[in-house]
Parts: sequence; C-alpha cells; structure tokens
Amino acid sequence: MDKKISDKVINRLTLYHCILSDYINDKIEFISSKQIAQLLNIDDSQVRKDINLLNNSGKCRVGYIVKELKISIEKTLGFKKTKKAFIIGAGNLGSAIAKYDNFTDYGLNILALFDNDPNKIGKIVNGLKIQEMTKLPQIALKEDADIAILTVPRQFAQTTADFLVKANIKYIWNFTPAVLSVPDDVQVWNENLMGNFLQFTYNI
Repeated sequence: MDKKISDKVINRLTLYHCILSDYINDKIEFISSKQIAQLLNIDDSQVRKDINLLNNSGKCRVGYIVKELKISIEKTLGFKKTKKAFIIGAGNLGSAIAKYDNFTDYGLNILALFDNDPNKIGKIVNGLKIQEMTKLPQIALKEDADIAILTVPRQFAQTTADFLVKANIKYIWNFTPAVLSVPDDVQVWNENLMGNFLQFTYNI
C-alpha cells in the first residue's frame, strides 16, 4: 500500500467489501455511500472519506460502480498478495478457523495446523494435516511462511510464542487471552474475543 491506512479504516473497508460482494451476487451494479452507511449504521460522510483513500470516484446521482469499488479495496488492502500461515493449536477454535474457507478470498493461505497432542497429530481438518509442533521450523522455512494464528490454551501461549519466534515467525495473530512478550521485530495482533463481547453487551 502506498498510503498508511489506520486499523479502523481497514476494518471498515473490509466491511464495505462484504457488502459489495453481496451486491455483486445480487447483480446490483451501483451503490451509494448512503446505502453503505445505513447498512453499517455509520455516517455516510465517513464512508465517502474512506472511499476517497482508494482514489475511486463515484458517478453523480448514481453512486459507485460496485465491481470497480470492490477491486479498488482489494488492491489497496493487498487481497491478491498471498500470505502463508499456520494455525497453532488444533482445538475447537483452531479447527473452526481451519474450516473457514473465505480466508483465501483475502489472500490468506493456511498451510497446516500444529499441535502437541499425539491424538490429534496426523488427522485432517478441511484438507489440512495436523502436524507435530517440532516440525514447524522446518516447514516454515520450506514454505516461506511467517504468520502464525495462535489458538492454544492461555497457559501455553507465551512458551508457544517463544517457540514461534525462534522459528522465525514474524507475525502472530493471537486468539489467546494472554498478552505476549515478543521481540521488537515480531508483530502481534491480539484478537480480543472477550473484550469485543463485553463491548457489545455492556449496555444490555
């Protein structure tokens, strides 16, 4: 990406992309910022501001061409650049993520799952083989993969992260309820499921 786009804008753009995909499936050619805003319950001026970052101009009184806007988002966010990843922890959450086929639409190619449980090793989840953790460094080097999706139990999160760092994994998508300590050259994105849930239910 040529421009630095904030996390909040990236999040909104991915939501716009979902809406555009639905419009394409419904064979709708144009969409307005107001329609997007109403679906997401946000201000349409915010939608226009976000789309302006894509250098995509709409047509007066018609709106944006759905297919063109979708392609603009994909180019800006790098959907077409394949990122190779492993899932670490083949429990319920890790297996559920492995079964989510839409990741490939966004350029995420999950190559395998890893676990220490001998009862899980060798099993297949959605076409992906569960491998022994000890094999990860070798496979990561061979496949040129540097992203780990971490779904292990909390008590094993830090030791697993340490192992991943030694295996030259540079990006950790952390689904565990643990704050990880990693070197400065390793990026961690914390997927705070409980925090999101509490934000959602705070006023209930």
